[in-house]
Amino acid sequence: MGKSKSIRNAAIAAVIAGPLTAAMATNGYFSHGYGMKAKGMGGVGIALPQDAMAAATNPAGMVDVGSRIDFGVDLFMPDRTVTYTSAYQGVAAGDYRSGQRSFLVPDFAYNRMIGSDMAAGVVVYGNGGMNTNYGTNLITSSGSNTYTNLEQLFIAPTISKKVGDNSFGLSLNMIRQTFEAKGLEAFDNTNNSRYVGSVTNKGEDVSTGFGLKFGWSGQVSPTVTLGAVYQTRSKMSKFDKYKGLLAEEGGFDIPENFGFGIAIKATPKTTVAADLSRINYGSINSLANPGTVFPAVSGTPMGPANGSGFGWRDMTVFKIGVSHEYSKNLTVRAGYNYAQMPITSQNTYFNILAPATVEQHLTLGATWTLDNKSELTMSYMHAFNKTIDGVANGNGQTVPGYPVNLSMKQNAIGVAYGWKF
Repeated sequence: MGKSKSIRNAAIAAVIAGPLTAAMATNGYFSHGYGMKAKGMGGVGIALPQDAMAAATNPAGMVDVGSRIDFGVDLFMPDRTVTYTSAYQGVAAGDYRSGQRSFLVPDFAYNRMIGSDMAAGVVVYGNGGMNTNYGTNLITSSGSNTYTNLEQLFIAPTISKKVGDNSFGLSLNMIRQTFEAKGLEAFDNTNNSRYVGSVTNKGEDVSTGFGLKFGWSGQVSPTVTLGAVYQTRSKMSKFDKYKGLLAEEGGFDIPENFGFGIAIKATPKTTVAADLSRINYGSINSLANPGTVFPAVSGTPMGPANGSGFGWRDMTVFKIGVSHEYSKNLTVRAGYNYAQMPITSQNTYFNILAPATVEQHLTLGATWTLDNKSELTMSYMHAFNKTIDGVANGNGQTVPGYPVNLSMKQNAIGVAYGWKF
């Protein structure tokens, strides 16, 4: 493929991918993995680059995958349920299931070798997000239907360099995120918010910003590769339309995260890899500030730096996967991903908007090498149902907590096409 044609295809695919980015939630609101090959192995990839989507996990891996283009799409299917164990604020006891349970989540990557020891490319992907749409008001007995939608799109130009047995990489993360909330009229008053009129039903708001991702990988023996990655906190412009809902007057930076990985060539045809990562949700006030009691009671109305939030904790993510070359043209994969949910039982009420409860994920995947040396990859992910029970005190005032339980389970089926040039 000629250089001009490769660049043209890259630009077209990036334009297509951008507007289709949809909301997801697996490891908190981050995806469990990036690229279909990694997704089929539980999301591992810090020490095991497999395609041009490698930069989304560890930018150092781009110099090891060669010149190629990859385009994929996930059909992500979260199933979210809120259970009121007793009536509260006019909402009757019972189960309330969120609608809109299917999302298309595309990704795209382009990588070109510069000589034999350097590569430059770009990845376009949805980092994560959250969506709920309950079809009724779950905060009080009146008002519009409770609805939230958070989406994050990353465009990351990347450069990587090989020095001996070590690879180094750097990505510039250019980020666009959108947010919308409806049905929170009960919060839009002076008792509960510092900025009345900027809480709910303001339409979609846009925030932009950037950050950096640094990566390293090194082959420490003929069969063992190690890797490490660090992503800075991404400073984002504020969601001004929702400065009365989110702490720090609409602040919603993307948290710092880092991780370490290992890949072991167990046999000539079998590779086992594992990643251990940390996502510092607890450093973002709008996520981490507690929402343990109704703002009017707690004395921390929504909006300022100490305003009520979702009470999310930092998250440690463990991923392990295996890849086996079954035949010359077929590679199969499997993986497991675990992270304790960021939500606590005292914060279930606010997390009606963001019920990120899943913890355990099982994945499967396969790649077929086609006659023209291009690749067709498929992945499947199942996140097991997980429920967190809220503190059921009946009124949210005597002790922290609410009579609200949250549950979620997920499935995702993805397909990707990659070709080398």
